Parts: sequence; structure tokens; C-alpha cells
Amino acid sequence: MHGHESKCAHLHGHNYKFEFHCTAGSLDNVGRVIDFSDIKEKLCMWLEENWDHRFLLWEKDPIAADLSDADSMGVVRMPFNPTAENMAKHVLEIVGPEQFAGTGVMLEKVVLHETDKCFVEVSRSV
Repeated sequence: MHGHESKCAHLHGHNYKFEFHCTAGSLDNVGRVIDFSDIKEKLCMWLEENWDHRFLLWEKDPIAADLSDADSMGVVRMPFNPTAENMAKHVLEIVGPEQFAGTGVMLEKVVLHETDKCFVEVSRSV
């Protein structure tokens, strides 16, 4: 991660676990906010298709220029430094609204676990 002061400054990977908290103005005719398979289809599949098994690189990271041909090798250039906090915020504010557009469902909170003991949480402001 660009700018990190310790070992995380080195190229490395993570096995993140995301939690999604959704709300809706009313429950559907079954009594749900949203079916869990729809969350999987809209959010989990987005993560698999866009970030899973990829190298997430801030487009302003100095090494980005050295990886000019790496996009075909799974490098994803991010408009933000790919910290857990920034990734969770991006999913909450950009990905969630795009994926749930027209459904009446709102992504209210994203929890991103980096390990079993360490996680970040971002929520919509009230």
C-alpha cells in the first residue's frame, strides 16, 4: 500500500471478508428486505468480477508507471489508495448504489474484515 510506514508498504495480498447491511423502505411480500441470493448476485459477484484475485493498485502509486502492461495480468488501477477503509467506502458509496438501483434497497453499512480480529466498518451518515 502506497505510503504505509511498515511491512504493508511491500507488495502483498489479503483475503478479505465483506459484510453487507441492507435496508429498504418496506419488506417485500415474503417479509424480507432482500433475498440473500440477490445480495450475492449484486455485490458478491461484483467483487469476484472486479477485485477478486487481482492486484489493486492506486493509480497515483509511483510503481503504476512501471506496470503499464500489467492490466492484462490482473492489475486493477484504483482512483484511491486501496486501504480496507477506502475499499469499504467505495463499495458503500459507489458499488452498492449502482448495483441496487431501482430495487428500493439501500446498502447502509459495509464491514470489511482483514483478519478474524481486525476489521473496518463504514456506514451511511444520518
